[in-house]
Formats: sequence, structure tokens, C-alpha cells
Amino acid sequence: MTIIKICGLSSPEHLLVAAAAGADYIGLVFAPSRRQVSISTAQHLVATLRDAGYATQVVGLFVNESATTIASTVATCGLDVVQLHGTETYDIVAQLPTIPIWKALRLNGSTDETAWLTTSDSQVTPLVDAPITATQFGGTGATADWNAATMLARKRRIVLAGGLTPSNVPTAIQRVAPWGVDVSSGVERAGYKDNGLIAAFIDLAKAASEVA
Repeated sequence: MTIIKICGLSSPEHLLVAAAAGADYIGLVFAPSRRQVSISTAQHLVATLRDAGYATQVVGLFVNESATTIASTVATCGLDVVQLHGTETYDIVAQLPTIPIWKALRLNGSTDETAWLTTSDSQVTPLVDAPITATQFGGTGATADWNAATMLARKRRIVLAGGLTPSNVPTAIQRVAPWGVDVSSGVERAGYKDNGLIAAFIDLAKAASEVA
């Protein structure tokens, strides 16, 4: 069964809709962006999730942040997974808490990605995303390289992100066969999370993974 992550959540309403619909992971963005949440907001969201009885895992997304700040945020907010979405090098792993780490990779042939792609460390899971721009590291709606992602997914478990929507996630799951899928802008209308799109994405991803 493909795991599903809804990223860039900032309101209790959308968080609870995602959890109720069956999301396995929800993502909180701590990097500068329109989806960024403060530490206090993140604490409130995690508390809301747990008080409602959901065991949904919480992923904290960071972009080129210091290991010290990441570790502090993990402890303060009760995060379950660290997602590194910048140009972090593999040596940061030794400085982070021993919880799962998802590392965003673009599969563009960059030598900076080699260590992340060749490690056998079970703590690290590659997250395949679209190419970055000068100012944006994700959440742009651009599609990742599905061909390269498919090849990598045959060798190890990956999370597929970048340009996924309710309409294309079934095809992505059947074609790439990722361990997980991750969506943010694909469940938004006019830049805001949409409850109907969140539920539809989860339902369609689950249905597709059952026959993939």
C-alpha cells in the first residue's frame, strides 16, 4: 500500500480532514514560504492531531537549516520525520535525531546527490521532487522526472513528489510504483488548501495503490 503525505498544512481544519481521510503523514513547513508555520502553530497542530486520537505521522520540512535548529524543532514540536528539502549534504545525518529522514532529490545528475543516492542507511528515504528554481525549493506544482523516479523506485523505496494532483496520482502510482506520494499545491485552490481536493487525492491514491 502506497503511503500518502499531505504537505504544507497550517490549519487544524485541513489537518483533521487529511487525517480523517486516511493520510499516513502530514507535513509542516518550517522553511520560508507562504506555507511556513511558526513553532507555536506547529505545536498547536500536533496537539490537535493527537488530542483527536490520530496517530498520523508528522513531517517537518526544512530548507538548509542548521542541524541544531532542526533537532530543537523536532523535540519542541514532537515531529516524527525530518524532511530536508534544500541542498543539504549527507554529513548532516550524523548530527540529526535518529528518526526517519526524507531527503528531497531532483535526480538531475548532480554530484551533490551522489551520497544520498548511494547510502544504504535505512534512516534515509529519497524524496523525488521537481527541479528547484532560484527562489523555490518545492511546492511549485512542477512535475518531477517520473522516468528517473521509476528507475530509482526499482532499487529502493522512494517518496514521489512534484506536481501530483488528484487527477494524475493514480497514473503516478501505477507507473512509478513509489513507496509514498507527497502533495501540497495539488490539493490547493487559489493558493489555499481545499478539503475536497485533500480527500479526493487520498481516496484516489489509496484506490490506485490497491491495484498497482
